[in-house]
Amino acid sequence: MGAERPTVAVLFGGRSSEHGVSCVTAGGVLAAIDRAEWDVVAVGITPEGRWTIASAEASDWAIRDGEMPTVSTASHTVIPPRDASDPVWRVVGDDGSVRDLGAIDVVFPVLHGPWGEDGTVQGVLELVDVKFVGAGVLASAVGMDKQFMRAAFREAGLPMTPAVVLHPGDDPQDRYEEIEALGLPLFVKPARAGSSMGITRVDDPALLVAAIADAAKHDPKVLIERGVVGREIETAVLVTSDGPQASLPGEIVTGGDHDFYDFEAKYLDEGNVQLLCPADLSDAVSDVVRAIALRAFRAVGAESLARVDCFVSDDGTVTVNEINTMPGFTPTSMYPRMWSATGVDYPALVATLLTTALERSVGLR
Repeated sequence: MGAERPTVAVLFGGRSSEHGVSCVTAGGVLAAIDRAEWDVVAVGITPEGRWTIASAEASDWAIRDGEMPTVSTASHTVIPPRDASDPVWRVVGDDGSVRDLGAIDVVFPVLHGPWGEDGTVQGVLELVDVKFVGAGVLASAVGMDKQFMRAAFREAGLPMTPAVVLHPGDDPQDRYEEIEALGLPLFVKPARAGSSMGITRVDDPALLVAAIADAAKHDPKVLIERGVVGREIETAVLVTSDGPQASLPGEIVTGGDHDFYDFEAKYLDEGNVQLLCPADLSDAVSDVVRAIALRAFRAVGAESLARVDCFVSDDGTVTVNEINTMPGFTPTSMYPRMWSATGVDYPALVATLLTTALERSVGLR
C-alpha cells in the first residue's frame, strides 16, 4: 500500500441471500474509485463468512449469463485490527503464517442484508476505530428491520400504510381479522431482508399462507402490508459538506410478468424495467417526496447515504415505504442514476462518499 494516498478497502459478499448483489455492487464501486487518488484493497466475505483478499478488478464482479458472482473460498483469512491502538490489518494463512496487510484508512462496506448491512459489520469496525462509509450500528439495524424502521418513521410523523407483523411462532389465523382489515392487495415481506428477496404480492387471500411461508425462508419475522395503488418513487440521499441532500426523484416502471419491482426485475430482466430519472412529477409533489426522504433519513439516524422509497397515489398523496441504508450501487442502480440526473456523476459520487467518510470522527457522533 502506498504511503501518500489513503487506502480504501471495499468490503463485500457476505453470508446473506444478497451475497451476489453485494458482489455486483462492489464491481461498480471498484470501477469508479480513482486509483490515482486511492490505494484500493478488495476484501470479499465468502458465503460461509470468511474474510479474504479478493480481486480488485471490477470486471470480475459482473453478472455473467444470468449468474451472480460469488466470493470464492481461500486458504487465508483477513483479520481487522486487533484493537483501536493498532491500525494494521493482517492476513492469516491456513498454515499459520501471518503477514501485515497494512493500515486501512476507510472501509466501504457494500454489504446487503443480514451480517453486513444490519449493524454487525459496522460494530466490528467501530470497535477498533476504523472509519467507514454508511450508517452506524443503530441506524443500520433499524434500517434493516422493517418493524423498527416503521416505528422510527411513525415517531417522526411520516405517512405510512398500515401493516401487521408476524413474529416467529405466530399463527396467521390468530391475526386473521387484522390482516383482513388491511384489504387487498397485500405485500408479504421478510422483515429483515432486501433486494426484494422473498416478497410476494397477494391479490387472493387463498395465497396468503404460501406467501408467508416464502417470506419466512428469508426471515422468521414477516411483515404484511396493505398494498398501495400508485407509482413507486425513489429518492437518493447523500451527505455532503453542506449536510444531507436529496436527489431528484426517480421512478421504476415494470412490465412483462412483473407485478412489482422484484429480484428478477432488478437484476436479471432489465428489458422489462424502465428506470426514469427524474420522475415525471409536478414540482410540488417532487418537493414533498424529497422532503420526506430527508425526514426518513434523519428519523433512523442514517449517515453518508441512503435510498428512500415512496409511493405516490393518483391524487398526489405520498406514502413512505422504506429506507435502504446501503442501496445497490452498480452504475445502473437507481441510487447513482438519480444523482447523475441531479448533476453528480458516478465517480464524483463515490469520491464524495469516501472523502466524507474519511473526515468523519469515530465512536459516538
